[in-house]
Amino acid sequence: MDIRSTLQALCDAFNAHDPDRVMAFFADDCVLEMPRGADPWGTRFEGREAVRKAIAGRFEGLPDVHYGDAEHFADEAAGAGMSKWNLTGTSRDGTKTNVRGCDFYTFREGKVIRKDSYWKIVE
Repeated sequence: MDIRSTLQALCDAFNAHDPDRVMAFFADDCVLEMPRGADPWGTRFEGREAVRKAIAGRFEGLPDVHYGDAEHFADEAAGAGMSKWNLTGTSRDGTKTNVRGCDFYTFREGKVIRKDSYWKIVE
């Protein structure tokens, strides 16, 4: 598996706003941890159905979301990778978002089993 190429393809899938295309990269027992939430890890979604719903929610909440200036890093031996990006988008109420962030990915047998997202706090 070429993790770096997979991360680029994942970024492309997110920018296409296609939950099914995104989920093609995820294992059935995947975990997604989003930056915001009541717990130190943010909000955690477990399992394919919950992760797909959360990803679709991102596209609904920020219909023009875009992950730009992406850089991808891979540790093939560890089955891990990281993508850094600048997220831009406008919510349905007109609020603009422009934030730098990153995702840490863990892979098993070519599929994502964990996506852990972080954003810079813009004040």
